[in-house]
Amino acid sequence: MKVLFVCLGNICRSPLAEGVFRHKAEEIGLEYEFDSAGTGGWHAGEEPDQRMQETALKYGIDISDLRARQFSDEDFDQFDKIFVMDESNQSNVLAQAKSSDDEAKVELLLNTLHPGEDMVVPDPYFGGQRGFDHVYELLNDTADRFFEQSK
Repeated sequence: MKVLFVCLGNICRSPLAEGVFRHKAEEIGLEYEFDSAGTGGWHAGEEPDQRMQETALKYGIDISDLRARQFSDEDFDQFDKIFVMDESNQSNVLAQAKSSDDEAKVELLLNTLHPGEDMVVPDPYFGGQRGFDHVYELLNDTADRFFEQSK
């Protein structure tokens, strides 16, 4: 399975999601592919936010090799599932869908953990360390649930 995570700039939430899910898949021996992108392209080529890198390392996950990129139409062809972090990301991604099959691939990530509640992964960019830790906890719990459901 190939999974894409999408947030706004691809420097905080989506690269951490990619790192957390990749780490857990490796631990349990699953051959999934993960990537991340942003709906905006202004950070393209940049590494994840330093605060998010430090948060990831605190939990044993290195995301320093990841580089931001912008979501593209081709991502619908490349990925089986496209998880978005919030409603704005969802709207932007769905606006690029070419078919109902494309639309069916897009889902708010936290619906994995809280089905049908349409909760969002909050953007920690303008907050303090507590926000980054909270995002890690949400993504970690969601990854656990995702892999439980994948068995």
